Amino acid sequence: MQATCSSAGLASLLAAAALALQDPAAGVVPFSADELATILELSPLPPPPPDPTNAVYESAAAARLGQALFFDQKLAGPGTVSCASCHDPLKSWTDGRPLARAVQNHFRHTLTLWNVAYNRWFFWDGRKDSLWSQALAPLEDPREYAGSRLQVVHALANDPGYARAYAEVFGPLPDLDDSTRFPAQARPMPAEPEQPLAQAWNAMDPRDQETVNRIFSNAGKAIAAFERQLVSRHAPFDVFVEGLRTNDARMQTALSASARRGLALFVGQGRCVFCHDGPNFSDREFHDNRIPVSEEGSDPGRKLGIRALKADPFNSLGAFADDGGETGRTRLAPLSADSHGPKQFKTPTLRNVARTAPYMHEGQFATLAEVVEFYSTLANASPASENDRLIQRLELTSAQQADLVAFLESLTDESLPDELRQPPPTPYVPRD
Repeated sequence: MQATCSSAGLASLLAAAALALQDPAAGVVPFSADELATILELSPLPPPPPDPTNAVYESAAAARLGQALFFDQKLAGPGTVSCASCHDPLKSWTDGRPLARAVQNHFRHTLTLWNVAYNRWFFWDGRKDSLWSQALAPLEDPREYAGSRLQVVHALANDPGYARAYAEVFGPLPDLDDSTRFPAQARPMPAEPEQPLAQAWNAMDPRDQETVNRIFSNAGKAIAAFERQLVSRHAPFDVFVEGLRTNDARMQTALSASARRGLALFVGQGRCVFCHDGPNFSDREFHDNRIPVSEEGSDPGRKLGIRALKADPFNSLGAFADDGGETGRTRLAPLSADSHGPKQFKTPTLRNVARTAPYMHEGQFATLAEVVEFYSTLANASPASENDRLIQRLELTSAQQADLVAFLESLTDESLPDELRQPPPTPYVPRD
């Protein structure tokens, strides 16, 4: 939460806002002082936090290279998918499916990339702890890209535009023409050492493996530099809150009466703010929300995510983190898989939530109305976990449910320069 003014100034602001919102003609239930204080903590959204593990996170040249990679199908094993296949800019950086589908079907729903730079953990289970490391995982996942890090490295080296763009950001690529040292496809597969890709990787000299891993991680850092630009922060709700701060009645009309009532529910009776707090509407942590799961019901969520994160050579403690592991020593040391129960998944942002249906980690709900109804009734809910009892039946009326949906719709802001929604004409622009 960010401080906005002194205690005395905040008290005056709350008093003025409370008076402004008690217009009987508007038909709006006034907010309490506590509700107003919470509302003011939900906006504005500050700039994305820095990423010390990625030395090029602010580089325009890196972002341009990453944007080209994001839309390029050459990085995939069969050459038929790209990041944009599942994170479609025309579908609010998701895919509109209950479960992701790329080279093969996936068992989880695609998370939007809106405001992804604000995350502390990545994927539903948090098995990655930086945006650049997250970008690497789909490239080798057989369900997603079905490719390998050697394929990515050769794609950079064999394309003159990519090679120049990479050199501008990270320095010249080494000579990769020797196919015995640098095979066309290879990657480590500790659980499947007999696989051809694993055998090709294991036959490589460790120094060549390190070279490949460095280039591969740099590709992820470039993609992350692009994805950090996908920020949503100027929704009608933000205009409304600015109107509260400035006592501007016109700006306060950015929220309808229904959305204002929904906002009161969001920070009050609805208990939504317990998990969806802060200006990005996420506590950035993991919970069992008691959502009905598939018949298999075998997805353990965060518990296995922590184990995968700690074993990941590209985590923030690893050799490829640009801050020498300083972030990782703080971030990873306290983590314990045993402290998490089953079925705990990350709290996603609610910004642009009205544009990113369906919802939940398996896409169980098609509409926001279904989500709100579930939390109101807990119909068919799974049993509560012993160590996660935040979810309680809300018993909202149908009118209250409609108001809450109206508020969630007020978090919509998909404004973004058109040039970020498509691949750049070239990954490289010569310096003047």
